[in-house]
Amino acid sequence: MTGWKKLAIALGVIGGLVHAAHAGPVGDFEAAMRQAYGDYRAALFATNSGNAEKSTGAIAGFKATWDTLAGANMQPPPQYADDPDYAATMERVSEIAETAGDQAKDGELAEAHETLEAIRNEIGALHERNDIVSFSDRMNAYHAKMEEILSKDYVGFDAKGMSMLCEDAAVLGYLAEQISSHPPAEASDPAFGKLLSAMMDSVAALTKAARDDDAEAAAAAVKGLKVPYSKLFLNFG
Repeated sequence: MTGWKKLAIALGVIGGLVHAAHAGPVGDFEAAMRQAYGDYRAALFATNSGNAEKSTGAIAGFKATWDTLAGANMQPPPQYADDPDYAATMERVSEIAETAGDQAKDGELAEAHETLEAIRNEIGALHERNDIVSFSDRMNAYHAKMEEILSKDYVGFDAKGMSMLCEDAAVLGYLAEQISSHPPAEASDPAFGKLLSAMMDSVAALTKAARDDDAEAAAAAVKGLKVPYSKLFLNFG
């Protein structure tokens, strides 16, 4: 087992102990939000499945979970007590889910997926405004950089392109280390270590290709980023 993986598991155990020691409104709400976020991830992936019925059901499941969370916390928990936009954020997430659900019913799955993407921004902004950083926030920061890399023109990976890739790989590597150094409470699940390892390996392959100035390997490494991230995100993000 690699050193970073041992660290990830150890921190996951510590994180679980800290959460248990601080059980109460703050911890309970964040745990419930994480559960709702799991339903959200399922809805995101369902809308990429090509199955309208599956997508509609997954979105409805998330919306029900979210509405229950919001309804049970009409008064914000302590960590959001001073946030004037708390209630509006909770309502916006529900509205976004409803819009996506309507799109899925009409078979507009690509549109529904794009609509759902706004939810991660709403929750991320809620955390950012209140100085909270979750595992999901770190996963989302990595996702944003990864998508930038996937969409960027590296000019055939010539000298200029490889220089840009080196810079981007360094940033992605930092964001990946933030994920591995701050694992979720579920890090004790053996599947977590395997999926995290696959994602870290994909970043290492990108970094090596950029440093070696290997255009063919770089092109393959860029294409190899999405699947490992997606599997980790779906199960633990």
